[in-house]
Amino acid sequence: MESAVQEEKEPESTAGSPDRRGLLIGGVVLLACLGLVGYGLLDTEEQPKPRAVPTAEVTYEVTGTGTADISYLARSEAGTVTVEKGVTLPWTKSVHISLGKVPSVAFVLDEKGGQASCALAIHEKHVQRATATGAFGRATCTGGTRAQQG
Repeated sequence: MESAVQEEKEPESTAGSPDRRGLLIGGVVLLACLGLVGYGLLDTEEQPKPRAVPTAEVTYEVTGTGTADISYLARSEAGTVTVEKGVTLPWTKSVHISLGKVPSVAFVLDEKGGQASCALAIHEKHVQRATATGAFGRATCTGGTRAQQG
């Protein structure tokens, strides 16, 4: 009878049976991954496209004699300025500016000087003109795009 008592106290071997907790955790992880993949595939809502910003055509012009560094505002959401160095005059550039931005063109003659004028036109309508002479002569032309819409 002693042997029967010993058999009852010995735990059963689990070497051949799967660990149920491990399977349960693996199943939960698999379901979570499938849920994320499914959400990514089903979430096809398009993101709103940025609205087009209305623009105005602006023509910059620097005429005269000599060489100049020219800076001007071109289409840019940040409103950054473009600089062209050592430009032999005359020079013309047409760009589109977002409405509400203030278009401007400025120049600085080099050390040899000369005489030059800047001009600014919005939608082909003259807005401003300025003149500079001599070594390092400078001038700036600016205008508003809001008043010139259309």
